[in-house]
Amino acid sequence: MDWEVVQLALPLLTEGLWNTVRITVLAIVIGTLAGFLLGLMSVSRVKILEWVIAAYVDFVRGTPLLIQIFLVYFALPVIGIEVGEYWAGVLALSFNAAGFIAEVVRAGIGSIDVGQTEAAKSIGMTYRQILVHILLPQIYRPILPPLTNELITLVKGSALLSVISVYELTRAGQAVISQYFVPLEIYTLLALYYYVLISLLTRLSRWLERKVLAY
Repeated sequence: MDWEVVQLALPLLTEGLWNTVRITVLAIVIGTLAGFLLGLMSVSRVKILEWVIAAYVDFVRGTPLLIQIFLVYFALPVIGIEVGEYWAGVLALSFNAAGFIAEVVRAGIGSIDVGQTEAAKSIGMTYRQILVHILLPQIYRPILPPLTNELITLVKGSALLSVISVYELTRAGQAVISQYFVPLEIYTLLALYYYVLISLLTRLSRWLERKVLAY
């Protein structure tokens, strides 16, 4: 292993790592907000909304993330939105996350005993009141594990953003390889970076699940 090149590469890879973290955080925040909204709309009993959201979720789950990245990247300029590679990547990951999270929220609401909803209706509560006071306070338990899994999935998926020249961890590694021609050393470092990051996120998510689900 060429240790001199490794030392030169570490600052560049670390910068790429922080970009990966920032991109993932932005994507999970946007995706969670959009996914919650879509998940709530999918149980609104408005048929057209249910059909549209179901089609969107099926598309996200049934197509590769790489294709979704290309679609967002090339579609935005066509409709007059110029955001650059970075935000195109963030929006592509958000688009993907929102589809999965919408289904998680829908399933979480569906897991709550229907008897609670019926009892609330019997005392005159509106659907909005049922949603706010009965359903939403309970769904955090069933949806927390899949939400943390989605965060880890997004970290892995962010590596694909290198195909649209987003400067994240993988793209940083490719830049070093093209300059110094040491693919084995750099891809080994990339694997270690991703392994450490995802291991930390996995431990954090398990700790969070234990804390939250304990109450």
